[in-house]
Amino acid sequence: MINVKLVDGYLKATCTQPTDPFTSCQSLFAGKMTRQFGTALSWLKGRTAGIFCCHLLLVVSCTSLYLRYLESLIPADELPVAKEGQLRRSVNLDDTLDFTARKWVETRTSWKAPIIWEGMFDPDLYDQKHIQNQSSVALTVFAVGRYFAYLKTFLTSAERHFMLGLKVTYYVFTDQPEKIPPVNLGPLRSLKVVLVKKYSRWHDDSMMRMKAISDTIESEIRHRCNYVFCFHVDQQFKGRFGSEALGDSVALLHAGFFKTPKEGCTYDRNPKSTAFMTNGDYYYNAAVFGGLWENVQTLADYCFLDIMEDKLNDVEAQWHDESHLNKYFWLHKPSRLLSPKYW
Repeated sequence: MINVKLVDGYLKATCTQPTDPFTSCQSLFAGKMTRQFGTALSWLKGRTAGIFCCHLLLVVSCTSLYLRYLESLIPADELPVAKEGQLRRSVNLDDTLDFTARKWVETRTSWKAPIIWEGMFDPDLYDQKHIQNQSSVALTVFAVGRYFAYLKTFLTSAERHFMLGLKVTYYVFTDQPEKIPPVNLGPLRSLKVVLVKKYSRWHDDSMMRMKAISDTIESEIRHRCNYVFCFHVDQQFKGRFGSEALGDSVALLHAGFFKTPKEGCTYDRNPKSTAFMTNGDYYYNAAVFGGLWENVQTLADYCFLDIMEDKLNDVEAQWHDESHLNKYFWLHKPSRLLSPKYW
């Protein structure tokens, strides 16, 4: 006969004086296969649903990007004019930079983009020019889950050091909008809250921020600000982060890999990932990136679509959105690099 009892949460069967050993073992095998099939079926249903959602999100995103492309083909004189007038374009004062001010470090890339270090620029000149140009900056930051605890420190330090004298709008993406801490905002400063979903893993929160950034640029930021800067919330400003950092496409050199040979940088070297690359120009930090709104939106769209393609192929880049960011900047060189002093 077969005795069945619960052991450590599992059903365990034992044979006692079997009259037909084959029948008894066959019954045990059938029970085990039934349980395994049920588990596999549940996993398959979950994975199928996940793949379907990824496909659906990818199709919607591609359609949205295509519609944006069609809109860009409309002649400029046929587009509606914003009530507040057209946003000013970028300011270029790179001819005033002193590239010899820091002789012991690299100050210019092979494609002639400046690497901004303290002492290379006149802060008053940059601030004055950007104020005259009415430059405006959107700062995006994600305070989701346990990272919400860093938000007040981040915002308070930004009020002391980030783009002082310029119009700045903080876009706080959070799953806890009712808990936004009070912060004394200075003149020309404002704060907007964007509700986002909290994922089960922080990796997904980090990767999916690219879609939220792109969507918010499309729906609001592009009508209000000409520059966008994206930050991780678990950091704080210790000194000036000013208008000298503004540019068409801005990347931050990673302090941890600044002196590391390219072969030692942690690029994603998995050929199955869309972030795959053997070596790059520099290793960039995803904690800070920015530029003109249209360039940041293009970057965010690129990274998001590659992340979704990886998900469909059951692949995850080594350092998540940072790996995809490095791939993007390798293919599309940034016009301005910030030294590790900005992190």
